[in-house]
Amino acid sequence: MDFPEDLKYTREHEWVAVDGSVATIGITDHAQAQLGDVVFVELPSVGDRVEKADAFGVVESTKAVSDVYAPLSGEVAEVNDDLPDNPELLNEDPYGDGWMVKVTIGDKADLDDLMTADEYRKFIEDSATE
Repeated sequence: MDFPEDLKYTREHEWVAVDGSVATIGITDHAQAQLGDVVFVELPSVGDRVEKADAFGVVESTKAVSDVYAPLSGEVAEVNDDLPDNPELLNEDPYGDGWMVKVTIGDKADLDDLMTADEYRKFIEDSATE
């Protein structure tokens, strides 16, 4: 399982990469492994407002349909236009070509609730033993 140190993580298995006032968001390696082969992705549109903890997209796999939750509030600045035609990118490269959206951060305080890579790794390990 891959947990890049430079990212932040949520309990709903999204990752966040912050670059100035923009956050790139995707699902974690753990999430894609749990989902199995991703066959469909639904994303918001550029200009849409996302609210922290609200669903902003959907990922459908051969096993399940799952909502993707916004780790922070803000405005969608960019979407990964490759995903609708190539949803398998979420499985193949969840931290690279499989990114989902870029959001202009509304409130940087939202980032305070995110986990570090070590905290997320421990969260996954603890969840597995429950």
